[in-house]
Amino acid sequence: MKLGTPLSDTAVRVMLLGSGELGKEVAIELQRLGVEVVAVDRYPNAPAMQVAHRSHVIPMTDPQVLNGLIMAEAPHIIVPEIEAIATEVLADIEAAGMARVIPTARAVQLTMNREGIRRLAAEELDLPTSPYAFAGSAQELAAGAETVGYPCFVKPVMSSSGKGQSFVESPDEIADAWTYAQDSGRVAGARVIVEGRIDFDFEITLLTVRSRAADGSTATSFCAPIGHRQVKGDYVESWQPQAMSPAALAASQDIAGKVTEALGGLGVFGVELFVKGDQVWFSEVSPRPHDTGLVTLASQTMSEFALHARAILGLPVDVTQREPAASAVIYGGLEAQGIAFEGIADALSVPTADLRLFGKPEAYERRRMGVATARGADVDEARDRAREAAGCVKVVRR
Repeated sequence: MKLGTPLSDTAVRVMLLGSGELGKEVAIELQRLGVEVVAVDRYPNAPAMQVAHRSHVIPMTDPQVLNGLIMAEAPHIIVPEIEAIATEVLADIEAAGMARVIPTARAVQLTMNREGIRRLAAEELDLPTSPYAFAGSAQELAAGAETVGYPCFVKPVMSSSGKGQSFVESPDEIADAWTYAQDSGRVAGARVIVEGRIDFDFEITLLTVRSRAADGSTATSFCAPIGHRQVKGDYVESWQPQAMSPAALAASQDIAGKVTEALGGLGVFGVELFVKGDQVWFSEVSPRPHDTGLVTLASQTMSEFALHARAILGLPVDVTQREPAASAVIYGGLEAQGIAFEGIADALSVPTADLRLFGKPEAYERRRMGVATARGADVDEARDRAREAAGCVKVVRR
């Protein structure tokens, strides 16, 4: 691919569907390569919009509106950054050869719905997963929970960042779990997945990169495994590398390689896996940079965002890790618009620490407003520094 000049007839145009903090970093990396970036989201002044050449606010689940915008902007590449998109439009655009969808329209459709990706992994690829069942009513959920066993997890098939997820320990909690999933999922009346609990030692994100090799074939590369800690399904800190046995690492790469090959296309995939000793189970996959991968801003020669930008443009990638690093989330802690941050100087006084303040126009109690990263001689030191730096930053009203 030739890379031209933004805002000219030679420009390579990339449209981001979803313009949050991860999309913002991708937009920055694309602009460094002279790509024209169009950022789209459902609300104004989203993070990626602040660094894009143009931006649009539309209901991305409306097929007619989304198709109209794509026709008007005529992007060469479409990069979905969230799940709540009218994916049938992307399939039509791709089939007509009007633009490339990253990684593919099929991959986007499968991964936006936990049912699609779980059936692909477990039933088509025969990958190890937790026991599971799908339910379309509270009654079906109760039956599914009995099948997989208590305790279990209930999740909307279409949600992200822990929204609508419940840990259920007895049949008495089923009704509340069903209601919470329906109230918090991306689509009203959607099905849920109920998963049996796996006794695992830790959970990792294995960033898997599909890129164009020199001979034109597709090459698969793996970043060092990323460990992370979650609260209610949402990540609060991550670190790289996560120590694991050679056998578990080989199994992780085998699973990630199989599922990403089945999805196809180019770009970064965030493959989530459970690990216990040498055993590995597939959990989920995102066909885009992953929030736990924010640690790569400090740990790798190329961050996951630079890797994604290069891969989708058909350029060489380098997954080398430079040194141990960690990330820690900065939460809103309050509900307000046009907030400010205090403690920035203190945070940046922590050795090796850096910050990304996302620029979100509105804060919520548990909304991610920024992240601190730090390096260290080992993971423990990096984690301590990242947590210290994040703890210095306070979100305040103006």
